[in-house]
Amino acid sequence: MNIVTDAKSQLTPEASLLATHPTANGILTVDLDAIIANWRKLEKTAVPAECAAVVKANAYGCGAEQVSRALAKAGCKTFFVATVEEAAVVRAAVPEATVYSLGGFFQNTGDAYARIDCKPVIGDLNELAEWDVFCRRSGWSGGAAIHIDTGMNRLGLTVSEAQGIIPRINAGDHGITLVMSHLASAELLNSPANARQLASFREIASLFAGVPASLANSSGVFLGAPFQFEMVRPGCALYGVNPTPEADNPMQPVVDLKARIVQIRNIDRGETVGYGGTWTARRPTRLAIVSAGYADGYFRAASANDGTRGAEVVVAGKRCPIAGRVSMDLIAVDVTDLDKNAVRRGHMVTLIGEGITVDEVAHHFGTIGYEVLTSLGRRFVRIYKGGDAIAARSDATAEKSEPAAAEKSETAAPATPVAPPALPTAAPAAPPPLPAEPTPPSA
Repeated sequence: MNIVTDAKSQLTPEASLLATHPTANGILTVDLDAIIANWRKLEKTAVPAECAAVVKANAYGCGAEQVSRALAKAGCKTFFVATVEEAAVVRAAVPEATVYSLGGFFQNTGDAYARIDCKPVIGDLNELAEWDVFCRRSGWSGGAAIHIDTGMNRLGLTVSEAQGIIPRINAGDHGITLVMSHLASAELLNSPANARQLASFREIASLFAGVPASLANSSGVFLGAPFQFEMVRPGCALYGVNPTPEADNPMQPVVDLKARIVQIRNIDRGETVGYGGTWTARRPTRLAIVSAGYADGYFRAASANDGTRGAEVVVAGKRCPIAGRVSMDLIAVDVTDLDKNAVRRGHMVTLIGEGITVDEVAHHFGTIGYEVLTSLGRRFVRIYKGGDAIAARSDATAEKSEPAAAEKSETAAPATPVAPPALPTAAPAAPPPLPAEPTPPSA
């Protein structure tokens, strides 16, 4: 996107862009090329396993449509989401991909799965029975994954329950396209839980003859080949979060977050800043008031007080500390050490980027990078760059509107929705019944 700046204006290009979005208080830039590079690094690490992509929670806040389309263009064939609604977004963006929903199956959701050709991840015998009933009644043959709990104790069939459905697998026509489990402590390289889960999953997955297996999440990819099986399912690592927190981050940063300075003010030594007066100026102080706060996903935990230094932001290329409490819509930043002419009202400060990583911000927030990314608010204008100029709009739209200059594209244009596939009409052979199959709830 070419941004024209008045030669007489003191505003940065980002602030000029904000002038065209007067209701927005910041710019969140998502680098699709970095996401593609991260996926390719994960894919290379996991060869010969297939590298899928987890794009739940709106691709961790980065935009499910844009991210899915960019990754599909790069070669990703399988995507995981949390809900059927999320699956519909991904299906519209990547009509040919395989899409799994981790949220399970209920008897009244079958039509929704079938309409968008989405495979449920089934983690309960009742779900499996209800899925069977739906398949028999509708003729749907889209397939499903089986989730087995090997130590997370959250979702999934127990190992003994999974063993009980092996006769069904051996009988054929079972409709199971993937068997999977989830690691609870993959980011801890020396956790004994990893070895226990691997041994348990390897044993039960071997009984699912001919069914691909998947265990590794982002951190699990880096535990080595024994954890990778036929498919890996990275999520946070795609978006720049460190999947190996005990070592340097092998991933490229993906997001850059900037917010606008709405006021510059000077206070005297001894004056306090923010709610509760918890931060006191120890010298005559110059403050930049920035238009972002905890309503935008910049957590209150990043606040500073007289006894604790809070998070930092980048102003005019230099790190500057937060002064006082982060409020709902505003942050005060101490810019006293900057040249007086280096920072002005309307300029932008960097909250994430320019060396401030998602993981660093998460540390100040007292949480993890996942929560930082998924909390970034809708009041930010979202800009996409890279992705071979195809990720933030349909190919047809891109042909009409993409500039001829060979530059990285930056766009906020929506994708053109794609009609979901229709329900199948031909009924497949009914799968063999479950052993001791629970009685499904009445329709």
